[in-house]
Amino acid sequence: MDLWLEGKKVRLNPAKALGKGGEADVFDLGKGRALKVFKQPEHPDYTGLAVEQAAARARLDEHQRKLRAFPTGLPGRVVTPQALATDSTGQRVLGYAMRKLDGVESLRRFGEPTFRRVGATSARAVEVLCGLHRTLAGVHASGVVVGDFNDLNVLVTGHADAHLIDADSFQFGGFLCSVFTERFLDPVRLGGATSLIPTRPASEASDWYGFTVAAMQSLLCVGPHGGVYRAKSPAARATAAGRLLQRITVFHPEVQYPKPALPLRTLPDDVLHHLHRVFVEDLRCVFPLPLLEGLRFTACASCGVEHARSACPTCQPHAVAASTPVTSTRGQVTATHLFSTRGVLVHASVEEGVPRWLYHADGAYRREDGRVALRGPLDPSLRWSLQGDATLVGRDGVVAVLVPERAPERLSVDAPEGRPAFAANARHRYWAVGGGLWRDGAHGQERIGDVLEGQTRLFVGPRFGLGFHRAGGLRGAFVFDVERLGLRDGLVLPWPSGQLVDADCVFDGALAWLFLAEEAAGRTRHHCVAVGSDGVVRASGVAEAGDGSWLGGAFRSGRCAVGEALFCATDAGLTRVEPRQGRLEAVREFPDAEPFVDSGCQLLLTRQGLLVVGRQDLTTLRMA
Repeated sequence: MDLWLEGKKVRLNPAKALGKGGEADVFDLGKGRALKVFKQPEHPDYTGLAVEQAAARARLDEHQRKLRAFPTGLPGRVVTPQALATDSTGQRVLGYAMRKLDGVESLRRFGEPTFRRVGATSARAVEVLCGLHRTLAGVHASGVVVGDFNDLNVLVTGHADAHLIDADSFQFGGFLCSVFTERFLDPVRLGGATSLIPTRPASEASDWYGFTVAAMQSLLCVGPHGGVYRAKSPAARATAAGRLLQRITVFHPEVQYPKPALPLRTLPDDVLHHLHRVFVEDLRCVFPLPLLEGLRFTACASCGVEHARSACPTCQPHAVAASTPVTSTRGQVTATHLFSTRGVLVHASVEEGVPRWLYHADGAYRREDGRVALRGPLDPSLRWSLQGDATLVGRDGVVAVLVPERAPERLSVDAPEGRPAFAANARHRYWAVGGGLWRDGAHGQERIGDVLEGQTRLFVGPRFGLGFHRAGGLRGAFVFDVERLGLRDGLVLPWPSGQLVDADCVFDGALAWLFLAEEAAGRTRHHCVAVGSDGVVRASGVAEAGDGSWLGGAFRSGRCAVGEALFCATDAGLTRVEPRQGRLEAVREFPDAEPFVDSGCQLLLTRQGLLVVGRQDLTTLRMA
């Protein structure tokens, strides 16, 4: 599709795609600007989806008037339209140019325990929220309502600069905001409805409700309706919608609080009291900024938990960390302690059954034998991979290969959406750059095959690798043998149609389990696709995030492939999943594993059994 911007024709290049949302694609224009292009009803993401096609048609019709009337004078941290992109006649609006943000993390990341664990501190989260508070107040002072306030529409640059994006959905004048995100939907807007369809328009009050959800997630790594509702009476069980309508929150005594989240009592009583009044008692007001500005976090010297109280709420004052038993047994599960640190475990992997890990302690990143791989503070923007004695660390478009007693080797790599495209197994290192997939060979770098420049996500297992891209109207996937050159591309996957917010993959034998998280129609969905080394899809599944199932749990929950099965860690233990006639089914539960795992740990298969990677401990599980 061709567009005209400021009198010049613009051709959309998929290699310049910056991201994909549920309603638009974003491209790099260069010189610090980006182009947001609204999806047409015939966009490939809407193929066969009549409701989505009709919604796209209605949005485009409204944008013809709304964007031409867009208000001025909004705060500087709101990414607003700078120039309209049109068709050749200049009459029909197809998108707009805007300021491009570099080095971003979505606010959602601050609510992920894994992100917080590797260096995104509570103090930084508070700084982000304080700046966001002032920006939201400024938006309201301009007579504008955000409407669809959510954690994907807030991007953080630098240390703590929070920017509001997707301004085309803002509510002003006679233009109402018709979109919403369920996790941030103010139940007061539902009136007496029994479904999650607002009957009242968005308002400043509903914006502050969304801000309060974001604040709770960023400070505790759990939203108001997180956890699992375990009603004592079967008649009282509720769906996710029912919990919102009935105000059944994490404060409810029958809701199991998620293990990876920070304990409620890490926050002061006055903050907890305000959260309770908003989410349980329907208080609607501007979030009191002094509650945020008064937070002072410290890390417990014993357990490492950050808290804003005079003493750690999870330890006795001045307690000394107890030594972990070498072996303990519960039912059919035997747990053997392998390693502990007073620092934090950053990354772990397995090579030919042997575990390798990286942890941060005493101001340095250290390997399993204690040697220093890299000195410096915890940095959540770093991406890691381990290969023998080598430690690979990537950020943006550069990967450094750190080997003891050698000068660092540096590789230039693509970085789709800011994440460097590289991976490693016991034999080779792999990376994507300049339209090619490469690996290290005996005589230098070897080109495996052609990939979409700047857009390829890459995963590698012991026997084969998998990659994919989604850019503009293009989407494709491929597999490759780790020892041979060449790609098997053209894979047909059950692609999600919404905004891709995360991706992960685990391997064993001739099977890969690809996980995708999407945001679509105000909901977060988790997809799992089991793909063979021949590129054939064996089975797939989808679940609503937070539905209590093995797939609907925390996206970065522990998952480990074992032959033709998948083991998943939950707060209730382990679940075994297998492909059955094209579907993924949970075939067995291991509740005896509950004391040793949670939905925020990592699972790896070693020669000794399943390795559980926690925040500070490594534990091996064997099941009878």
